[in-house]
Amino acid sequence: MSHPPCPKCNSGYAYQDQGDLVCPECGYEWNPAEPSEEEVVMVRDSNGKILQAGDKITLIKDLKVKGSSQALKIGSKSVIRRIVDGKDHQLDCKFVGVGEIMVTAKFVKKV
Repeated sequence: MSHPPCPKCNSGYAYQDQGDLVCPECGYEWNPAEPSEEEVVMVRDSNGKILQAGDKITLIKDLKVKGSSQALKIGSKSVIRRIVDGKDHQLDCKFVGVGEIMVTAKFVKKV
């Protein structure tokens, strides 16, 4: 049975201990099912605060909605449903009257 190498020291001698993998060379333990620290997406708002799923946000700029004649007005509030690693849009939100929309983090601030 082959296990992935240790994320800390890149040793190929990792072994399984219950649900975790253990590196005998550096002693690091990790769960292969959970995302590693490098895989977690860090997104900051316009003021530099770290955003997480469930945070309340407010728009700091009027935004046009692609494919629609509607626009999101400055001050519109929403809750972040999830954060994705995207080039253009990082936040998956639901705005009242518009629905589910992906928004760029630089156009919002944390409430």
